[in-house]
Amino acid sequence: MDVVVNPRRERVDAARNRLKILAAAADIVAAHGVEGLSMAEVAAAAGVGVGTLYRRFGDRSGLAYALIDEREREFQEAFIEGPPPLGPGADAPARIRGFLHALADRTVEQLDLLVMAETAAPFARFGGAYEAYHAHLSMLVTQARPGADAYVLADALLAPLAAPLLAHRLRDRGVTVERVKAGLDDLLAAFTP
Repeated sequence: MDVVVNPRRERVDAARNRLKILAAAADIVAAHGVEGLSMAEVAAAAGVGVGTLYRRFGDRSGLAYALIDEREREFQEAFIEGPPPLGPGADAPARIRGFLHALADRTVEQLDLLVMAETAAPFARFGGAYEAYHAHLSMLVTQARPGADAYVLADALLAPLAAPLLAHRLRDRGVTVERVKAGLDDLLAAFTP
C-alpha cells in the first residue's frame, strides 16, 4: 500500500463507482474465491465499463490491493497507536511478538488476495506495506538489541510471513498458524534478552 502525501479530491461519481467496484469484487471473491475474480465479471457486476476498472485499478493485482487496503489501514493503525502489546506501551520484545502474531493472523485472513498481490510482479511484495512493517520492526529490534543489524533481522522476521510461503506451508504442508507463531517466538527469543 502506497501512502499519497497530497491526494487529489475524488469526484463523487468516481467515489461511488469505486465503492460499487470494491463491493462487487468482494462479493465475487466471497462466492468464488480469488480464482473467480475477473475484471470483466467485476465490471459487469458493478455496472461499469471494463475500461473504467482498468484505469482505476490497473489489473487484478491492483484490484486485490484495493480489497486489502481497508484491512491494512486498520492493522497499521493498531501497531502504530493501538493498545499494547501490538501498539505502544509494552517493551520492545513484547511488541515484536505482538506484531508478528497479529501480522500472521492478518495475512491468513486475506491470504488468497495477498498471494495474488504479492506475486503480481517480481518485487510486488516489497511495496509500501512491507516497508512500513520493516521500518517498524527495525525500530523495535534496535530497541530490543542495540548494536544488532536490525535491518537484516527485520527481513528475517518478516520472511516466514510472505503470503505465498505461508499459503504453501498451511495448505500443502499441514503447518498451522500456531506453529508458525511458535517458530517466530523461537526466532525472536534467539536474539532478544
